[in-house]
Amino acid sequence: MADENASKQLERVTDTLTQLKEMHHYAKNNVERLTAIWLLFDGELSKLKQTDKIDDLMNRQGQLHDALEKVIADLEALRQKLQPPPEEAAG
Repeated sequence: MADENASKQLERVTDTLTQLKEMHHYAKNNVERLTAIWLLFDGELSKLKQTDKIDDLMNRQGQLHDALEKVIADLEALRQKLQPPPEEAAG
């Protein structure tokens, strides 16, 4: 029963980790896209006094990206702890 519970915990952590890694990938792409847009329109946006809004979005997206990296690292460590020990070869 304990093995079954540990197996379910490992499966849940692995599933969550997969989802977070996907979110991390998209967060990175979003930062890159915002940066590209920013570079294209910096001059025009500054004339329209809209640069602060884009700066704020870029900062928030960057914070999400960094936070996802930390949580992914934490869950990777937890997943390692939940892995069953390797079976010893009969000798």
